[in-house]
Amino acid sequence: MSVEIERFVRLVQALPDCKSTDSERYTTFRVHEKPFAYLWPDTATVGLKQTLIEQAALVAERPDVFEVQFTTGSFGWVVVHLEGVDLDELSELTLEAWYLTAPEELLSTPPTPRSLVEAG
Repeated sequence: MSVEIERFVRLVQALPDCKSTDSERYTTFRVHEKPFAYLWPDTATVGLKQTLIEQAALVAERPDVFEVQFTTGSFGWVVVHLEGVDLDELSELTLEAWYLTAPEELLSTPPTPRSLVEAG
């Protein structure tokens, strides 16, 4: 069970209105200029926006794969170790991060986790 960095990037790029910005140490993924995911290639980890409840559940269930990144308002960001997650689960978590960030007009015809997996 593992997801390669390039596969995660293709998955995220399949989301509507997703844009990425590279910096020296990480890539930020945004929808309508709002971040919903980060990628740190050096550690093969991604950060994903989640609800506080989902953040707590993921970290409690599998602390070797998920860790708390930070919280802000009613959201909890989760670090995901790519070597410990499969593509289907990562697709669901990434889509949830996008849902929590995307504007209403994009949510009327959203992608599905399966469509993201099949896109790349």
